[in-house]
Amino acid sequence: MPVVLAILAAAAGVIFWMYRMRMAGQVATDLAGAAADVLNAARRFGFRRRADQHPVEGIETPDLAIGAIALAFVELDSLPSSEQQRAVAEALGRHLLLPEARAGEIMILGHWLVGQCNGPQPAIERLARRLFRLDGQASLEPLMMVLKDIAAAGAGALSARQKEALEDIARHLRVR
Repeated sequence: MPVVLAILAAAAGVIFWMYRMRMAGQVATDLAGAAADVLNAARRFGFRRRADQHPVEGIETPDLAIGAIALAFVELDSLPSSEQQRAVAEALGRHLLLPEARAGEIMILGHWLVGQCNGPQPAIERLARRLFRLDGQASLEPLMMVLKDIAAAGAGALSARQKEALEDIARHLRVR
């Protein structure tokens, strides 16, 4: 009887570790897929990262900067829900006249840029400065329209952090 129990315990241990290894492989595959998505989106935008500068400085189009600011704005409270992500994509498409696929790429690359800035608050400041250097005050109206649609799709009321972010955006775009 003890031999049978030892064999069953060994079999259970082997099955347990096989399951763990399979799940680790699946996680690795998912991470590789996410990295490929970011790289493909960056390639389609012509985004080139240089070793001597921050990734935000590699942004060459105002649309990408606006999209990244919109994602950071949504992430100020918590990670965005699927409805909020859909609202961001729709607002980008509507106000920047982008096709759905392009808006999706902006969201993928924008989320990565927010992560590279170590969070949404520093991202908004850095991205707003970059947006001003790219397009000046001409990008203020489309950005505000996108943020307005995002706020309307959410709770309708802005949080304290989002209100502070709007003030930062206005300061960096030299509205005041």
